[in-house]
Amino acid sequence: MAAASLISHRLFSFLRSYWRSPSIPSAPKSFPTPIQRFDRFRPFCSAMASSSSEPKESPSNNPGLHTELDDATKGYFLQQTMFRVKDPKVSLDFYSRVLGMSLLKRLDFPEMKFSLYFLGYENTASAPSYPSERTVWTFGQKATLELTHNWGTENDPEFKGYHNGNSEPRGFGHIGITVDDTYKACERFERLGVEFVKKPDDGKLKGIAFIKDPDGYWIEIFDLKRIGGVAAAAF
Repeated sequence: MAAASLISHRLFSFLRSYWRSPSIPSAPKSFPTPIQRFDRFRPFCSAMASSSSEPKESPSNNPGLHTELDDATKGYFLQQTMFRVKDPKVSLDFYSRVLGMSLLKRLDFPEMKFSLYFLGYENTASAPSYPSERTVWTFGQKATLELTHNWGTENDPEFKGYHNGNSEPRGFGHIGITVDDTYKACERFERLGVEFVKKPDDGKLKGIAFIKDPDGYWIEIFDLKRIGGVAAAAF
């Protein structure tokens, strides 16, 4: 019994000295009130409030963004996106028959054994007939698609195709096409046997779709009647 009392006394003494050790923080004498808790986050909340009053596209919400653009960039515009394709016959069929694009210009480079096909939604009736003038006209159009064909890939059994950027390691994502009605367009795509990545009602974002071209590149399909509602889900 005496031994048990001695052990209990020593254990109590050890615990008392342990909790009094300066290396172990003592429990707070009182818990902070809700107002005190809020005061700790007041600077953060104020910063959030000030930034939220500005448009999301403002420089204050987008570090690194410049709005006072260099005069040297006046006249710049996005002219082309380039896809490498295996077989131009198959790709031209898809982009003209399925997506309604026109061939604006073709350039062949026999010595380097590749060809370039520029497609877009411009009216080719206004294109110049003289080759060099048509080239200049083509490069003056906005948002064209450049298909690059390295000769021989269409008949090469060893050629496995190009990386579309949507599998590891991910990089390039997709291009986007505006249509009159996403659902009607996708019904037509289904009839034409187009491969889908996402149909309009799949997933959480309703009203937009993703299809694949013959080389596996992704193409987003959306219309102006619905895209505002789709984007409303963004914070």
